[in-house]
Amino acid sequence: AVVVRDTRLKRSVALFLKQPKYRIKMEEPLDLIKLSIDERVYVKCRNDRELRGKLHAYDQHLNMVLSEVEETITSTEEDEETGEEIVNKKTRSVGMLFVRGDIVVLVSPPLRTS
Repeated sequence: AVVVRDTRLKRSVALFLKQPKYRIKMEEPLDLIKLSIDERVYVKCRNDRELRGKLHAYDQHLNMVLSEVEETITSTEEDEETGEEIVNKKTRSVGMLFVRGDIVVLVSPPLRTS
């Protein structure tokens, strides 16, 4: 069984599962990803990378094929004069992307609000 502790996420998952095409039995964590096929998902990766795109395919290793991807890379550096931390974000768009599963930290299904 999948245990969800965050109340906002719990509500989102509940709304997600109430939709007719999603009324299947959840037996393992990858079942939630299966429901996100052809939907936009958020993927947090190692090395401060984030992806948002439409999920087309995945496997048990979390290798994924995404389209219409927006990749955000966050880096930090220290200002030599002031010692302050400077956060840099670079964003790029990619038409189609293969994501190797060993860099995936988190996959979030689309948030449902109604």
